Amino acid sequence: MGSLVGKRALVTGAEQGIGKAVAEGLLRAGCDLALHYYMGEEGPRELAALAQSLGRRAAAFQADLTDEAAAVAMVAGAAKFLGGLDVLVNNVGGLVERRTLDKIDVAFWQRVIDLNLTTMMLITREATPHLAAAGASSIVNLASLAGRKGGHPGSLVYSMTKGAVLTFTRALATELAPQGIRVNAVAPGLILGTRFHNTFTTKESADETIRGIPLRRAGDVDDVARPIVFLASEYDGFITGETIDINGGVYCA
Repeated sequence: MGSLVGKRALVTGAEQGIGKAVAEGLLRAGCDLALHYYMGEEGPRELAALAQSLGRRAAAFQADLTDEAAAVAMVAGAAKFLGGLDVLVNNVGGLVERRTLDKIDVAFWQRVIDLNLTTMMLITREATPHLAAAGASSIVNLASLAGRKGGHPGSLVYSMTKGAVLTFTRALATELAPQGIRVNAVAPGLILGTRFHNTFTTKESADETIRGIPLRRAGDVDDVARPIVFLASEYDGFITGETIDINGGVYCA
């Protein structure tokens, strides 16, 4: 693993859950951070305090990343604060709500696509010149086990977008490789203690899922953060276009 000390990282959706755990992991590994959030300032404040205690720099940037102008401005502000970018973690995304096919209208379809894919495209597009200027850099995208297996009923559009993240990652890895930018993804399974599962997963559903996990437990946010920090630290490595599946053995590629 390469040293992350002094590397400059942008993490989207850093206010809670996986994003916050990733941001903390990167801080402890030595990164300076730009912390994007949409709602809830408590997480970014905690991370900024941690950064100060570690002798690192961190600043929070609020934006609705489905708004192109806001997304462009956020990346510009993050890169200006950090003096460039070495690492991008595309964490923003969500289910919105469970809807079966008969309940899906075009507005809902587009809303989920924008949240999970358009945001990723916009942030990556704007960050790429800064990552290329760094010479050897890393992008990590958040996919999902749902993108591999299709997800539970009511997650049709979400699962489709997360499957697209896997393809986005492979295609972008080929496109950006000549610029020294590696692009990888992680695909978490059942990760409890996040806003996503607190909102959309019942205890009964979680217990049933756990019974089918070979490791016989759900994951937690640190189970996801550790591989992301590893992929970030391999900024000059040989791994690109890959997806790490983090699901306790439910799906093995």
